[in-house]
Amino acid sequence: MSGPVAAAYGQLLNDGELRADGDQQRAVAALDRLAGDLGAPAPGLLSRLLARKQPRPCGVYLWGGVGRGKSMLMDLAFDHMPVQPRRRVHFHAFMLDVHQRLRRARTEHPGDPIPPVAASIADEAKLLCFDEMVINNTADAMILSRLFTALLDEGVAVVTTSNRPPSDLYKDGLNRELFLPFIDLIGQRMQVIEVNGGTDYRLDRLTGVQTWHVPNGPAATAALSEAFFKLTDYPVEDRAKVPTEELDVGGGRTLHVPKSLKGVAVFSFKRLCGEARGAADYLAIAQRFHTVIIVGIPVMGPENRNEAARFVTLIDALYEHKVKLLAAADAEPAELYPAGTGAFEFGRTVSRLEEMRSADYLAEGHGTA
Repeated sequence: MSGPVAAAYGQLLNDGELRADGDQQRAVAALDRLAGDLGAPAPGLLSRLLARKQPRPCGVYLWGGVGRGKSMLMDLAFDHMPVQPRRRVHFHAFMLDVHQRLRRARTEHPGDPIPPVAASIADEAKLLCFDEMVINNTADAMILSRLFTALLDEGVAVVTTSNRPPSDLYKDGLNRELFLPFIDLIGQRMQVIEVNGGTDYRLDRLTGVQTWHVPNGPAATAALSEAFFKLTDYPVEDRAKVPTEELDVGGGRTLHVPKSLKGVAVFSFKRLCGEARGAADYLAIAQRFHTVIIVGIPVMGPENRNEAARFVTLIDALYEHKVKLLAAADAEPAELYPAGTGAFEFGRTVSRLEEMRSADYLAEGHGTA
């Protein structure tokens, strides 16, 4: 392998931070092909005319299971590709920004707002890197094909990661037939690379990590904080800069996520179960995050039957989507809700919480049945 991404990747192999992985090496080669295209001289008129008939690939779509190194590879591309300006952003945050720009453009420009929005984004970044492309929002799905066609035509290169192959994006979504041109666009204009090598680096990071901490308090908080930074490779010294997120939970509502990074989210029990929330909220969390950290889980009694019922619904959603759960609580699962309406049914939740601590569960891929 040769190229700026390959050189950086090779250094990580030499340093023992990575193990040789054929899928990752194929991804590195694709990223360096893109880097070569970006560093090539501007084509002449004849080349541009031919390029309109046969547009060259101008992006890389990396997909595969959790912990296979997709984000790491994208970060190498972002750090070493010879292009400026560039932007690395979570896909969800990017789409929120796009919708804000579209609203402004509709008031400032008559006609179709997508071309001026695409042009403004292209002025700000010639390389866009998206972590975790997932589409579960109808408003996003309806505009993606036209938006990304315009961005690619403006000369913007795109590198993105996803847990799903392109054909599974927005699967079973409303009016999905209107979304299918975006899947075609990915196939025509991007190199699609599966990254599903045998090493699950995130599972390696969970080895030896205690997932259920009793009781709540400084020691539990410190342990969960350490686990968060270990799972996300985020510098501990930058803890004050950990990004937040406003998660779209449907119906025009959002849920504030105090810490959101690389598919790992941190919540308080009070925010998740002490407020009026339902299955749609918890489903959005389970779909969006592969790991959830919850602090402040109390022992509940009859007076907390609503909180207990919400907790049951939350754990059902996390369990069914194979979300990893790390938590701080005032008791072990079997002692969380000993009496009250639904206490007998709570036993299923106890069983699920115990299973979620097992090595077999932790080895499951996010979203698998």
